[in-house]
Amino acid sequence: QVQLVESGGGLAQPGGSLRLSCAASGIIFRRYVMGWYRQAPGNQRESVASITSGGFLYYVDSVKGRLTISRDNTNNTVSLQMNNLKPEDTAVYYCYGNNAFGNYWGKGTLVTVSS
Repeated sequence: QVQLVESGGGLAQPGGSLRLSCAASGIIFRRYVMGWYRQAPGNQRESVASITSGGFLYYVDSVKGRLTISRDNTNNTVSLQMNNLKPEDTAVYYCYGNNAFGNYWGKGTLVTVSS
């Protein structure tokens, strides 16, 4: 059974930081592109960042220089370090894993940026 379990969401002030983590099980982790989507109220789901097993990175323009994705292929985790948070970063953040054999999602973790 494939499971992706996010943790680390919560409330942060503008300019603050949060670190999201996602623990994967039931997949050969190193064979998957791992990443994060987010969905704000009333908006479509948006791809935020992704990382291949070889370390190729993608970031949406709005988070470049503020968010950093990383992965640990030994412990089957992917993380998203979020710095200099802005109110527009408020959303539910979903971890995903994707390759030709499957596309898997976590249940999401809420990030709220507010003073």
